[in-house]
Amino acid sequence: MNYRWLRKRRRKEQPFPEITLTPLIDTALNLLIIFMVTAPMLKKENALLVELPKGNIKEVSDTQKQDLIVTIDKSGKIYFNNQLVTDAELIKSLQKSAGPKDQKTVFVKGDSGASFGRIIETVDKIKQAGGIGYVALATSGTVS
Repeated sequence: MNYRWLRKRRRKEQPFPEITLTPLIDTALNLLIIFMVTAPMLKKENALLVELPKGNIKEVSDTQKQDLIVTIDKSGKIYFNNQLVTDAELIKSLQKSAGPKDQKTVFVKGDSGASFGRIIETVDKIKQAGGIGYVALATSGTVS
């Protein structure tokens, strides 16, 4: 009897197990799209939306150590490190953050729609606070 032929035939008829990659690729692409959509939102979560004036020259090379940021929005409200403060609170916060001997740089982000007089008034108050070595007016090319 010809049993060898039956065994060979049975072996050939068994399907080869395959791994389908389509669900894996779909999941990876969905995660990629989700991260692409949510990443910009996370970055701007704690940021104030101000439109900075345009500038071509970058004055400060080390923008990673920006711990003293004063923001002035269109309505003239003042924010120190993304927290709303009054003029008196701003000076106290700057003196507390800078210390008496430190010569730190304060970045002033003034909205292009804000009053120029309000920005200059705030810069003068910052200069009167102790421990401030330099006040930089941020433009769209200097501070991100």
